[in-house]
Amino acid sequence: MFKNRYRVVIALLLFFAGMLNYLDRAALSVMAPLIKHDLSMDDAHMGILFSCFFVGYCVFCFIGGWGADRLGPRKVYAWAAGIWSLFCGATALVNGFFHLLIVRVLFGIGEGPMGTTTNKSIANWFPKAEVGRAVGFTNAGQPLGAAIAAPIVGFVGLWYGWRISFVVIACLGFVWLGAWLLLFRDKPEMHPSVSKEEAQFIAENRPATSVQSSNDTQQHTFWHYILSPSVLGVAAAFFCFNYIQYFFLSWLPSYLTDFQHLDIKSMSIIGILPWLGATLGFIGGGTVCDAIFRKTNNFLFSRKAVIFMGLGIAAVSVLAAAWAQSLSVAVSCITLATIFAYMTPQACWSLLQDIVPAERIGTTGGFVHLLANLAGIMSPVVTGFLIQYGGGYHAAFVLASCLALVGMVALFALVRNKNKLAYSLN
Repeated sequence: MFKNRYRVVIALLLFFAGMLNYLDRAALSVMAPLIKHDLSMDDAHMGILFSCFFVGYCVFCFIGGWGADRLGPRKVYAWAAGIWSLFCGATALVNGFFHLLIVRVLFGIGEGPMGTTTNKSIANWFPKAEVGRAVGFTNAGQPLGAAIAAPIVGFVGLWYGWRISFVVIACLGFVWLGAWLLLFRDKPEMHPSVSKEEAQFIAENRPATSVQSSNDTQQHTFWHYILSPSVLGVAAAFFCFNYIQYFFLSWLPSYLTDFQHLDIKSMSIIGILPWLGATLGFIGGGTVCDAIFRKTNNFLFSRKAVIFMGLGIAAVSVLAAAWAQSLSVAVSCITLATIFAYMTPQACWSLLQDIVPAERIGTTGGFVHLLANLAGIMSPVVTGFLIQYGGGYHAAFVLASCLALVGMVALFALVRNKNKLAYSLN
């Protein structure tokens, strides 16, 4: 069935990994109303819990990328999935704020390597002309996981209690881990089910080869790449997208229940819509990137154009949601924002694959992911304190909109001709 296209299997594995990853992390926000009541916590406490996940997560974004370069994505992803599934299940055992805080940090450590290891896997398994679609499709599982978190976690929590919902998700993670070990190898040429024709085609057309000289990676350490303006520009744009992402991922269920006055059952249904929009944005963004590249043969332009469009329309939509007077208008604005905002991360990932040599893509991608996910520490806790002590949800929406514009400016100012990255620090 997959003769000369075994990479489709790899794409599906990575798609389901992203889905489970975001199902896991969205579970706490979906169950927040029940957990706050059961453990006697307020919005400021929840903001800290949403943010503490990223303490472990950010550090292991970088460590996971380094490990993917050194050990290969198969081992790194296997350990990561095992750890995040274990501590997702351990959430069911907590009995207070500090216990939950510790579990969330350890859970974040497990999920940290996911993004960079996915990117390393795509760099190993897909030719350059398919990178945009591959990144878009595999990452589309992430918002889809957030979408199904609302009904699955919400209804399991209502019927059996919030603790059982975390156990169910943990079991799904261990099932995926078994499939990963069975079906994945670090490179096509290492897999017995991959034809010689497919392995040769991928090897000859992998991304990240155009910036390599014969001894480029021997001449430069990873510091050369991670401190370059182009990489920092991509990280800044990614950070601003992530602020919006984690604002919605952490606080959208509470916004719908506390501000829009929905019950958990209604929230579990309506809360699906923005994440279905995000899934559409992931897939559409990758497709648009590759289409522009085919028309212009300009990889840099194709990625920057999509990031500009995505962040720009997201900024306007988030700002409009701040002044929305009805539930339908607010959810429509938020959904439009997620559609276009989620066009940007796959453009960022594939842009890195073009400006960084293959041997450094894991480490450099890990550093970018670390910087970008500092937004995960900032966004939930800032939002929590704004809701509790500041201007409420209105101020939180305005701040998210402004940061999207900051990402556009950083991308324009810092990401220039890709050749400057490879050789400007010689």
